[in-house]
Amino acid sequence: WPVLISVICSPPQNYPLYIRSIPTENELKFHYTVHTSLDVVDEKISAMGKALVDQRELYLGLLYPTEDYKVYGYVTNSKVKFVMVVDSSNTALRDNEIRSMFRKLHNSYTDIMCNPFYNPGDRIHSRAFDSMVNSMMMQVC
Repeated sequence: WPVLISVICSPPQNYPLYIRSIPTENELKFHYTVHTSLDVVDEKISAMGKALVDQRELYLGLLYPTEDYKVYGYVTNSKVKFVMVVDSSNTALRDNEIRSMFRKLHNSYTDIMCNPFYNPGDRIHSRAFDSMVNSMMMQVC
């Protein structure tokens, strides 16, 4: 099953800090899907408004399904967005599993941000983050 994980910088730039897909040849194809999903993320955040801040609910759930893929979203308190695209035929993934995967991603991202040698806004180049993402993607596939 194809899967993609993307970390998007906070607004107004909204450029990808990290993109990984399995199989790798689909990575460019997923860019359009990821950028389309950013509009849906912004809509959901504005619709939730203050409730999002009050509840600290960072998981946005299913952003939109297509015929081939399901796109899920997660946003941090600092407005960094995580987007996950999974194959629609993958019925083994439940909402709780997607939510826990986003929490793992967020924790690993936090570890990167705590690194004094990382400049916020730079692309993510971390072996630890890569291995965590790869292991997570292997679970999905």
